[in-house]
Amino acid sequence: MSGAEDSRPDDPRKVASESTTPISLNAAISTISGVGSQLSSRFTSLGLRTIGDLLKHLPIRYETEVAEAAVTEAKEATETTQASVTRTVRGEIQKVRHVPSRRPRIEALLADESGTIRLIWFNAPWLTRKIHPGVRGIAQGRAKVRGGYLEMVNPRWEEIQDESVPTRGGRLRPIYSATEDLQSARIEKVISSVLDCALDSVVDLIRPELISRRELVSLREAYRMVHAPQSALEAERGRNRLAYDELLCLQLAMAMRRWQVRNAMRAPSLEMSPGIEEKIRSRIPFELTDSQQQVCREISEDLASTIPMNRLLQGDVGSGKTAVAVHAMLTAVAHGHQAVLLAPTEILAQQHLRTVEEMLVGSRVRVAGMTGSLRTADRAVVINGLASGEFDIAVGTHALLGEDIQFKSLAVAIIDEQHRFGVEQRAALRAKGVCAELVPHTLVMTATPIPRTLALSFFGDLDVSSLRGRLPGRTAPTTRVMPLGRSDEVYRWLKTRIDRGEQVFVVVPAIEESQLGLKDVASHATALAAGALHGCRIGQMHGQMKSAECARVMDDFRGGLIDVLVCTIIIEVGVDVPNATVMVIEHAERFGLAQLHQLRGRVGRGGKPGFCVLIGDPPNEIAQGRFDAIANSSDGFEIAELDLKLRGPGEFFGSRQSGLPPLRIADLSRDFAILANAHEDAQSWIGIAGDLNDKRDLQLRRRVLGMYGSALGLSDVG
Repeated sequence: MSGAEDSRPDDPRKVASESTTPISLNAAISTISGVGSQLSSRFTSLGLRTIGDLLKHLPIRYETEVAEAAVTEAKEATETTQASVTRTVRGEIQKVRHVPSRRPRIEALLADESGTIRLIWFNAPWLTRKIHPGVRGIAQGRAKVRGGYLEMVNPRWEEIQDESVPTRGGRLRPIYSATEDLQSARIEKVISSVLDCALDSVVDLIRPELISRRELVSLREAYRMVHAPQSALEAERGRNRLAYDELLCLQLAMAMRRWQVRNAMRAPSLEMSPGIEEKIRSRIPFELTDSQQQVCREISEDLASTIPMNRLLQGDVGSGKTAVAVHAMLTAVAHGHQAVLLAPTEILAQQHLRTVEEMLVGSRVRVAGMTGSLRTADRAVVINGLASGEFDIAVGTHALLGEDIQFKSLAVAIIDEQHRFGVEQRAALRAKGVCAELVPHTLVMTATPIPRTLALSFFGDLDVSSLRGRLPGRTAPTTRVMPLGRSDEVYRWLKTRIDRGEQVFVVVPAIEESQLGLKDVASHATALAAGALHGCRIGQMHGQMKSAECARVMDDFRGGLIDVLVCTIIIEVGVDVPNATVMVIEHAERFGLAQLHQLRGRVGRGGKPGFCVLIGDPPNEIAQGRFDAIANSSDGFEIAELDLKLRGPGEFFGSRQSGLPPLRIADLSRDFAILANAHEDAQSWIGIAGDLNDKRDLQLRRRVLGMYGSALGLSDVG
């Protein structure tokens, strides 16, 4: 964790590789002895401009480099093991042959005093300028004995121009992310030439007592261990320290965000009395589950405080998040304030609006809907009503974030599927509070349960509530996996369900025809109408349709005017059609595990049993793992954890990322223990040091703000 993270490259005198004087991490790579402008530009193409950048360009893996051996010794050792083993040999090129074919190759014969070895490179035309008779060099690669000859395919080649190059001993060789013009070996050589001098300039920003308590190596040792490890264990220890630093910065940013919300902002106090509780419960048309009651208590405690609520509500499909949201919004209304429920799509917003209005039929609570497709005149009515206080609750989309939208007294803001909203949008909603001094209490909701590692990483500034179980009368759909070859059988069965008066969803991955051979909405709907589902009323819906048209289709489907809705994943969340009992997902292997779970949650919501049929042929073990998981489990929390293991954290939210910069070193699928330590340490640190304003922490504070300040909306006061 160097203190020179954001400095501009300077241009000191050339850095000599044999120098023992500390060198500036801000020095440009071009100042390194032997690195000219051409080579420097190749480093720039990798985003490496300074010596500090070089230090942070960590190996992506390591290879065990065995000690050099004579060709005959290498052959005997390979024959003994009867396996392909990495060998290192030195000699002179005797013959070179170019073999043109569909897979062109270069064959060369390398000889030393004991014998010869055949070297083969595929698709490596640039080697024709380097490999020719008389050239001496070192070859390292996987060796096999084939037809009595020792052979290496695509070995690493290093030309020897100076016979004083010492014989290579065994070692762990770092492999770096590289390009065709700048290979890993060259990067390693340049890093090695300045490593010792650069390490002397590394500044450790973490307090020594914390490093000691966690039994971590120093930052200088960590960089040495990852770039020049003596063993695999040492390389791992170095990586762990760097991963800890990265995760600690993230956790400090989260803790700072939490500290600033709790100490620099105030919200209206909305205390829950028995009378208010009784009135709110009377508006919810069913008995709350134990889990819902617990979450409502947690939220009520938050609302009673002047410290702004900043809570994440995660719940499985069918667990009843909307009822909890209504409970929170009515608490604000009971105190004479307003509430807002924000959704990412018009379909979801319309669903929420319908649910809220049904719960509040006959009450004096006034509800307004606001979406982008609202007519100008109707929009004006809503804008005026929110500003005057005529409307108590607003339900809508991003349209509610416009500068022309002002609330008279907004006290509770709820954001559904919050990972689809950016930081700036959430900040805009927060700015619409009761007054400049009071911000609204904020509840963010997600129907995709979040694995604990991601909750700590991306939502560490939030308190977390979890809804488990399903509402009474709702059961998990029965899930079946069918190969593509049996899809006709699926649709024959589907026709029997439609003949019983039930409705079905058919989800396809494409909107239009493509060269990938995937089923698309229009073509598949036409094929079904002419074939297996002839005579059925078939509708279509996808994301390129106008919002008003989508709303019309959904109203027709909900009203029973459509038997089969062929659509994309636009109906993944927020669609509630009680009579829909079957979900068919075509090319199911192309969908994520969480998506499959959400899609099947659209059926079986009206008391009748639900069915989900996944049609597809998994191309690999990961896809097969998704199929097995979705077929064997209906627990969204369990599925979310497995989805993280199968796809990794970078893919968990798909394109809907948190807005935070990606982790470069830490791997959330394997570093949970490091993350937990970093979380604990950050909470303790901020609990004592507040906003990192202790003079010992100012450099660290600047780094944290530089990395996460804009993404989290952190204040730079202090």
